[in-house]
Amino acid sequence: MRLDKYLKVSRIIKRRTVANEACDNERISVNGKTAKASYEVKVGDIIEIRFGQKLVKVEVLNVLEHAGKADASAMYREIR
Repeated sequence: MRLDKYLKVSRIIKRRTVANEACDNERISVNGKTAKASYEVKVGDIIEIRFGQKLVKVEVLNVLEHAGKADASAMYREIR
């Protein structure tokens, strides 16, 4: 699954266009490397997202094509 779609489906970022813009502005990195929106997300990837001064770091646990509210939080684990 594409990175921008994963971020939307997992509800880490609310809209896919916002996720796409974050990738274009190099605010998202996967496994320590800046990632494009077209990056194929795999289980075990570490995604870092910079929101201003805040850094959110998550590990991909599951990749689901469609997820409800309850399933969305099970797709990743936040890392401190």
